[in-house]
Amino acid sequence: MTKKARSMAGLPWIAAMAFFMQALDATILNTALPAIAQSLGRSPLAMQSAIISYTLTVAMLIPVSGWLADRFGTRRVFMLAVTLFTLGSLACALSNSLTELVIFRIIQGVGGAMMMPVARLALLRAYPRSELLPVLNFVTMPGLVGPILGPMLGGVLVTWASWHWIFLINIPIGVLGLIYARKYMPNFTAPRRGFDMAGFFLFGLSLVMISSGMELFGERIVASWMALTVIMGGFLLMLGYILHARRAASPLIALPMFKTRTFSVGLAGNIASRLGTGCVPFLMPLMLQVGFGYSALIAGCMMAPTAIGSILAKSMVTQVLKRLGYRRTLVGITIFIGLMIAQFSLQSAMMPVWMLLLPLFVLGMAMSTQFTAMNTITLADLTDENASSGNSMLAVTQQLSISLGVAVSAAVLRFYESQGNSSTVEQFHATFITMGAVTVVSALVFMLLRTKDGRNLISERHKR
Repeated sequence: MTKKARSMAGLPWIAAMAFFMQALDATILNTALPAIAQSLGRSPLAMQSAIISYTLTVAMLIPVSGWLADRFGTRRVFMLAVTLFTLGSLACALSNSLTELVIFRIIQGVGGAMMMPVARLALLRAYPRSELLPVLNFVTMPGLVGPILGPMLGGVLVTWASWHWIFLINIPIGVLGLIYARKYMPNFTAPRRGFDMAGFFLFGLSLVMISSGMELFGERIVASWMALTVIMGGFLLMLGYILHARRAASPLIALPMFKTRTFSVGLAGNIASRLGTGCVPFLMPLMLQVGFGYSALIAGCMMAPTAIGSILAKSMVTQVLKRLGYRRTLVGITIFIGLMIAQFSLQSAMMPVWMLLLPLFVLGMAMSTQFTAMNTITLADLTDENASSGNSMLAVTQQLSISLGVAVSAAVLRFYESQGNSSTVEQFHATFITMGAVTVVSALVFMLLRTKDGRNLISERHKR
């Protein structure tokens, strides 16, 4: 398998393409909502359903991706996912009503839920652990660029073309992905196991309720207590799944893998640290527009240095991890990111532009290092038997943590607004300080790692 894996030069490119499509689509629509609303004759506020329908579909179906890939093969499921995502994109561009757009966004979501998890699972099975770090390092790069590029590209397309191109740009990427997948994607399968229908409903609905509750809370769509009730309902269903999985012969997400310390610490670290990093793409464009008076297009373009920093840092991540190890790298970089987020409280509209852009560039480099280290240590010690479940769980955690970062930072900003004794810019400054402090504290999670953790990823050459 290892020789075959080495010849699969196109496999990381396929996974990178899937990551980029998914990450870009998650953010590009936000900028275009007013234009789409005007075209379809609806209120911009009503357009949130086009975003929520996609997010909830992805949250519901990610856990199933691992089972489907094990049962039908990684290549078949991946090609089906890309086909659904591409056709869904085309249908979205041809939509004539909000109802049609929501239905086609759901079809997109079905494909989006399987694309990245299945591609990453194929990498996990194709490459020995000692070769996995540089491969995943390469693959995660587009995922960092997508959320930054999304608002900027959305603004450009809406300004100089039309909102339809927000969906149409997915089609050539999807077609190219299908051609490459047919040629390079291996069709890994695993021993057959029954589908845990009860577990799927408990786990899937819990994710839907938690995601939708965070969306409601962050967007202030309903009263805060109603949003919190939905979130609590989701956690109760999650508890129900845990009780079910302890008794089930073949649960959807197996619980014993949580005894793998690096996996559990990696997941907990993802959730805790992304509270801070997830707030930056949300808060920074808002502060630039509402506080400093920049246009939406300029505010979106000013996030570009973060993407550039993310890309440049990729060439150094492996060397940093070899020199410092995973524990010291993750603790140190998380504290540094927290301080970088807090220093945004020093910014003002009077500053020269380069003083606004330089910290965003440095933060992009730091976030890139953190994400690569975090994701690879989470997968480092998984066995072939629990690789699909563990990979699905990582995808679920990443999906939820993005929503959680926006929801928590929106709630903190709302709290400072309710105090009523400070200016808008001061409220943003206070929010950045708070989220920076939360990020610094999240570094404690990575203290649970041991010095030797992750050595199989950066030094050891072994046969699986």
